[in-house]
Amino acid sequence: MKFQRERRHDEPEINLIPMIDVLLVIIIFLMLTTTYARFSGLEINLPTADAAKQPDQPNEINVVVTVGGQVLVNKVPLANSDVTSISEALRRAAGAATDPLIVINADARTTHQSVIDVMQAAQGAGYAHISFATQTSH
Repeated sequence: MKFQRERRHDEPEINLIPMIDVLLVIIIFLMLTTTYARFSGLEINLPTADAAKQPDQPNEINVVVTVGGQVLVNKVPLANSDVTSISEALRRAAGAATDPLIVINADARTTHQSVIDVMQAAQGAGYAHISFATQTSH
């Protein structure tokens, strides 16, 4: 004798709607609480190559970077080309000027790191106005 009723066994199924709701709430939470880091940068005014040469400014410091990485500040060569030496030379060249314009004259084959070192030195010395010298193409 069989006293138990016949039971149907339903197939278990996964309901995805609650899971999607939870994921959307997590995404919205992350979007609202995320802070975006601001990278410190240099304010650079890039001159165009076809512009006429601008007149010299009295508080302008010319920095030349040669192919070999040698740095000259106002035509005075530096013994070391590291960031601290360049920064000290920029401060000496600025004298009493509060915010001089740093003009970087870099050779076309100069390494990128040499130019970045000059830019870091200018930022470390507190000078934000940097410009690059270019040749006009004829």
